[in-house]
Amino acid sequence: MGPLHGYRIIEIAGIGPGPFCAMLLSDLGAEVVRVDRPPAPGGAQRPVNPVLNRGRPSLALDLKRPEGVAALLRMVERADALFEGFRPGVMERLGVGPEPCRARNPRLVYGRMTGWGQEGPLAQAAGHDLNYIALAGALYYFGAEGGPPAQPLNILGDFAGGGMLLAMGILAALLERERSGEGQVVDAAMVDGTAALMASFWGQRAWGTWRDGRGVNRVSGATHYYQTYQTADGEYVSVAAMEPQFYAELLRLTGTADPAAPTQEDPAGWSGHKARLAELFRTRTRAEWCALLEGSDACFAPVLTMEEARAHPHNRARKVFIEVDGLPQPAPAPRFSRTRPETPRPAAQPGAHSEAVLAGWGFSAADIAALRAAGAIA
Repeated sequence: MGPLHGYRIIEIAGIGPGPFCAMLLSDLGAEVVRVDRPPAPGGAQRPVNPVLNRGRPSLALDLKRPEGVAALLRMVERADALFEGFRPGVMERLGVGPEPCRARNPRLVYGRMTGWGQEGPLAQAAGHDLNYIALAGALYYFGAEGGPPAQPLNILGDFAGGGMLLAMGILAALLERERSGEGQVVDAAMVDGTAALMASFWGQRAWGTWRDGRGVNRVSGATHYYQTYQTADGEYVSVAAMEPQFYAELLRLTGTADPAAPTQEDPAGWSGHKARLAELFRTRTRAEWCALLEGSDACFAPVLTMEEARAHPHNRARKVFIEVDGLPQPAPAPRFSRTRPETPRPAAQPGAHSEAVLAGWGFSAADIAALRAAGAIA
């Protein structure tokens, strides 16, 4: 059933980090209801992400109608948590901000997902992942030495610093509620979350071992032993032999040990070592390097596409990827020895379960008919 079985959570539909938070909570067994906007008459319906939206039913509820607001507040009375991802003030203007919701249910945990946070000079400004990680001091360090900042996938701000942080905050608030009996508001901002993810590098900066600049630090491209290399067939492999014993194993297996060469941590030798390893890795195909190094203590892995990752023997053995309704996607994580999550259900189209959701949350057939007549549900 999953460790969150029995918790009831309302997701106010959004994009990116909000659905990711909902997916995580649903994957772990919570009953998450996605509240979608009803499609405009004759208008195109927003495409449903078949992975991010998996595992939860959809209620199409018009929060611009008083009947829709009243229905949501009634659902809040039975909910453990609700979360939204609008700009600050939007939910308040709709009449479903933290105060009216928690007036109905003081035990409610109210999650808020934004880029900049609920207050501050930029709180009302538009933005996206790239902007948030830039302001948090993370984007600056991506890229090659002497080049511009490289644009990473929007994993760092949207999903790690955003959706995952919100899920953790909601769970922490639910745990605290067991002691206090009261809910609270969780303000999850992607700038805050990305800054927290940079904690290790702030520590290294305090030690004096972290330098400003791209491609000049141990884990950002400066060294030969923490690097990607192209192979004879145009593919790439990754090497991360940071510890001396793992570095020694890399040298042994590749036959590159040179007693006269500078030591591993001597920056004067990094560029020369890097050039020699680059030349070496171009002498064999990726598959040949995998046969030699994979599974050893040389800290090696091939650089794979999504489909290649799905087919890799290790990932297949652990069932890292699953199929839902015929679509490949990552399996729920983390794993639990006793309360194992079920396989997620396919993603639902907006409004596909409106009547069933309302009935499950205590609305009578007459209540549902009145909402439909008022145009509050679709």
